[in-house]
Amino acid sequence: MGAQINPQVSRFCWQNLQVDPTPVFPDNELLREEEVQETIYKQVFSGDVPLRPPRRYQVKILKELVAKIESSIEDWDQHGISDNLTFALSQLLSQPLPSETDAAQQRDHVTYHLSLLQVPPTEVDPPHIHLLESRSLISASGTTGLRTWEAALHLGQYLCADPSSVKNRRVLELGTGTGYLAVLCAKYLGSDHVIASDGSDEVVNHLSESFLLNGLKGSSKITPMQLGWGHALAGTEVGGGDVDTVLGADITYDVSVIPALVATLEDLAGLFPASSVLIAATERNRATFERFLDVCGKRGFTVTHESYPILRRSEQNGPFYSDTTPIHICKLRK
Repeated sequence: MGAQINPQVSRFCWQNLQVDPTPVFPDNELLREEEVQETIYKQVFSGDVPLRPPRRYQVKILKELVAKIESSIEDWDQHGISDNLTFALSQLLSQPLPSETDAAQQRDHVTYHLSLLQVPPTEVDPPHIHLLESRSLISASGTTGLRTWEAALHLGQYLCADPSSVKNRRVLELGTGTGYLAVLCAKYLGSDHVIASDGSDEVVNHLSESFLLNGLKGSSKITPMQLGWGHALAGTEVGGGDVDTVLGADITYDVSVIPALVATLEDLAGLFPASSVLIAATERNRATFERFLDVCGKRGFTVTHESYPILRRSEQNGPFYSDTTPIHICKLRK
């Protein structure tokens, strides 16, 4: 998506590729222009786009887009609606759509734009991460790890703004889920090696797809690993190597797992005394977050709250996430 594209149009396209439920449509003065309509078609809805959003989402957005274009036109001799957009909509409507229930359980392509990173000189496309995600809150198997959560996106922005805690370092991510942070560190932030760990075997099995989509399949820079919290690390790949930085995002939401999580952090601190720990926690429940801090304190951790405010939604250019719920980034040392 080239830099010459109007910022409103570029933002709208990236929001669509991220399957944002409330994308901001460009102003009417832009929408009525043929060049703008063709740009949106080519970037999001064309058959040449390899990893398009789910069909139900495309239908919803295209219907609204065509309606907004129609209402924006004051002179039909001068402006019109793109044939490509109307054809794309008719093609989508000609096929039966999955039910909302079925669609929620399906895994679909989601693309995250990394707006804080510069385009490398050898690359044409802006930095981005492709993932396959389930848009449901909890999958049919009971795991929450098949979608990327807000704290991972926010911690990713923090690391993009200052990658020093992961660059040229060996990184262990706990509760990696879709692998967003692990891929970010391995592909863009210069980590020496990343272990993407999770306690769910289903989640770990899906990580190979995340690596493939981002050009990391077979790479020595990243490794998937099943790791249950509260279990001894000696004899595992973690115990047998060095870890400089431990990452975790949205892994403190369940009060029942906090003791096991902190026990694992304590074990890691014992194995790697010089390592640093960064935990990003969305404060959905203040009592749960306070419980995490309390257990950390009792286990001898010093917790420092990093200052990194969430950008207002209107200022975000990707990735896009809620600005209404606090997200804490905590640095732990023992």
